[in-house]
Amino acid sequence: MKRIILWLMAVLITITAAIYQRMTGPTNPKREEISLNDTLHKIRLIRSIGLDERSEIKLSINDSTIKARVYYKRFKTDDEYQQAPFRYKEYPVDSFIMNRIFGITREKGLFAALPPQPPAGKIQYYIEFTDKYCIKTLMKESPVIIRYKGGVPVWILTPHILLMFLAMLFSTASGLFAAFKMPVYKKYGTMTLYLLIAGGLIFGPIVQKYAFGEFWTGIPFGWDMTDNKLLITLFFWIGAVIMNRKTEKPFVTIIAAAVLLLVYSIPHSLFGSELDYNTGKVIQGFSLFFFYFHVPKKS
Repeated sequence: MKRIILWLMAVLITITAAIYQRMTGPTNPKREEISLNDTLHKIRLIRSIGLDERSEIKLSINDSTIKARVYYKRFKTDDEYQQAPFRYKEYPVDSFIMNRIFGITREKGLFAALPPQPPAGKIQYYIEFTDKYCIKTLMKESPVIIRYKGGVPVWILTPHILLMFLAMLFSTASGLFAAFKMPVYKKYGTMTLYLLIAGGLIFGPIVQKYAFGEFWTGIPFGWDMTDNKLLITLFFWIGAVIMNRKTEKPFVTIIAAAVLLLVYSIPHSLFGSELDYNTGKVIQGFSLFFFYFHVPKKS
């Protein structure tokens, strides 16, 4: 009975951490609200576009009397803001799940086109609305930032995500079982290490290559947060597995599990790969206490 309870706790903690990471990540759509024509509209502002996707911003607004325009420029450049109007469009939805289960066959809304950027390129933007009363702006003081990425094949992305999720799950389970001094924690710890190696060191770099053109942008080549998070967790889990091989040291496993949970609760892609338009090189943001640095990646 205790084992079932601990596994349920591990699943709950892992899912909660994964949802938090997803919702707080800098590439997750930013949700805002704005009142137009006496109606409160909920707006989702995209912050990530794949090079295999349409380079457009969508507004789910059905009021045809509302006009909107996007103002954009390349991130961290002296470019002048360019503008593009939102126009009503319809696109067919080619998805078995959306078509058959949800009954959605067409995507409708106001769309504004943006110029596609190279992998890791970024665009900052804000939106201007005109309703029957006045002109209003959304996010002008703190523009939304979109990062562009190359398309990652499903057969690469799916196992990467699944393996990393399972690594978080077995890590959490191992930590909980170690806290109750149940010997099976050693087995779960070893499985955690194998899953981290497979999901992070094998599939992870392939995903990075497809998305941003490089296999590895963490230490020693850069300060990419996602890659360095993996290194930190591997360091602790390698130590935990080795130290528990001949004797039981559950406290070491508890520490490794806590570190993985803490590290992977950091929003995904925070301080990730970024194209420097002045040099044409991909750089990474690095967080050190409350300072922010950009470190060029070695060629």
